[in-house]
Amino acid sequence: MTAKYYAPTGGLPPQDQLLTDRAMFTDAYAVIPKGTMRDIVTSALPFWTETRLWVLSRPLSGFAETFSQYIMEVSPGGGSENPETDPGAEGVIFVVEGTADIKIDGVQHALRPGSYVFLPPQTRWTFKNDSDAPVRFHWIRKAYEAVEGLAFPDVIVANEQNIKPAAMPGADGKWATTRFVDPTDVRHDMHVTVVTFEPGAVIPFLETHVMEHGLYVLEGKAVYRLNQDWVEVEAGDYMWLRAFCPQACYAGGPGRFRYLLYKDVNRHMALRPANGLTAGSRNSFRTVSE
Repeated sequence: MTAKYYAPTGGLPPQDQLLTDRAMFTDAYAVIPKGTMRDIVTSALPFWTETRLWVLSRPLSGFAETFSQYIMEVSPGGGSENPETDPGAEGVIFVVEGTADIKIDGVQHALRPGSYVFLPPQTRWTFKNDSDAPVRFHWIRKAYEAVEGLAFPDVIVANEQNIKPAAMPGADGKWATTRFVDPTDVRHDMHVTVVTFEPGAVIPFLETHVMEHGLYVLEGKAVYRLNQDWVEVEAGDYMWLRAFCPQACYAGGPGRFRYLLYKDVNRHMALRPANGLTAGSRNSFRTVSE
């Protein structure tokens, strides 16, 4: 089945539109509907040209603290020769619309919808849209938690349409996860996956766990249980969950329900403020390409 990916285009609602929407921010979760992603809330970044972005999440004390997530929109001719200004940040790019080129340590890769790129900290990369249409992609960033004796993870360039989803146990193939990273590779301290539910599929229990989540709905619609509330979500909506927020899902159809999921993994729970990467702590890594 051909993959679909929702991407925002901005604009503003008309003056006669009634102020009704599903946006909410609670102590345990936030829902940012697609209707809030308007021109008036876009931002810009240093060293990016012909580019704007919507910030979906950022570390907040007492809420979700491990990651930020942007939807980037790079117009024709735009891009960056110096895209990441934090040498301690790792990143994931996931393309939802358009095409572009990313050059990583001098090697160029063509990106298209479904493209996934993992960028370890201190990676040298550039981004360029040489097409005649905007390219839109998610950029998820996290401060990498280095561990003495572990090298940085490898660069990964892949496409989710070339990866067979892994069926969840006992779900009759109706609930599956597309993974880009080996879950047993503890060099990785975050996972970004694509989760797919066929119509009628459910998460049949309230997941309650330490991992923080960002969930961007790529396709379809569903009703999601977040803490004590049932919330309707559809393609283009974003759910932002702090640690231990109870969560479950019912995908009622009529089509598939799919989302891009972030979670933090594979590290001890910090007992004191982290120091992060130190100057000169460059690790070696290699590239794994599709």
